[in-house]
Amino acid sequence: MINETYRSGSDDLEQTAAGLAIEALSFISTDRILFNRFLRLTGLELENLRQAAGEPAFLAGILDFVLSDEKIVMDLAAHLEVPAVRIAAARRVLALPYAESYS
Repeated sequence: MINETYRSGSDDLEQTAAGLAIEALSFISTDRILFNRFLRLTGLELENLRQAAGEPAFLAGILDFVLSDEKIVMDLAAHLEVPAVRIAAARRVLALPYAESYS
């Protein structure tokens, strides 16, 4: 079940998906081990994390990281009080602008 926000206009769709990705990053950062793993996998350091967070491809990458582990997905969904499928839906929304830039 995807909430109504995902059925509204494309701008709202992108903003909501981006917001969910930022919330996911915030959630990841609360767990030191998980956050260090995320930083290692992305190759980022704290100094350039804020700049990267503005990039649609990076936001999609945050959700890729979350979706790579079912426990993280379920924990994040519980934390945000949303169905887990909403995380995957947000990832698909964030993929659209990135994919369209290559067409």
